[in-house]
Amino acid sequence: MQDRFKERTVLLLSVFSRHARKYRPITIGAADPRLIRVVALAERVVRKLYELRTKLAAAAVAALAILLAVHVIFGANGMVVYQGKKSEYRTLQKDADQLQKDNQQLSERIKALKSDPSAIEKEAREQLHYARPGEVIYLTPGQPNPNAPPPNANAKK
Repeated sequence: MQDRFKERTVLLLSVFSRHARKYRPITIGAADPRLIRVVALAERVVRKLYELRTKLAAAAVAALAILLAVHVIFGANGMVVYQGKKSEYRTLQKDADQLQKDNQQLSERIKALKSDPSAIEKEAREQLHYARPGEVIYLTPGQPNPNAPPPNANAKK
């Protein structure tokens, strides 16, 4: 039994080992109880560090996941910017469709003005205030007189 007290085997977590979970036995003589306490303290510190290391790694992974989520949502190409671009795309698409319809209507009007005599007559009556012989045109005060000179025609230069 005395041999058991003379030599004591303490298992320490090998910090420098390739596989951190393997223990390396260290044989210490029982001559100095302070040394045994220091080794026991070192063993506790190493175990705490190992436990803390896993918690720190988990915290680092969680922080990285949070930062990634924030970047995905609010980053330069994030979801907020994506939603804005998508809304802008829809608006531009509606504008393009409306312009296509307007262009189609104007093309039809041009075609009608080139070939349809009734469309030509309608435009001449409305815009140029032309009339057929014997017709009288009445202008309301809000409409400008097409034959009147411009307001600054009498101005001196």
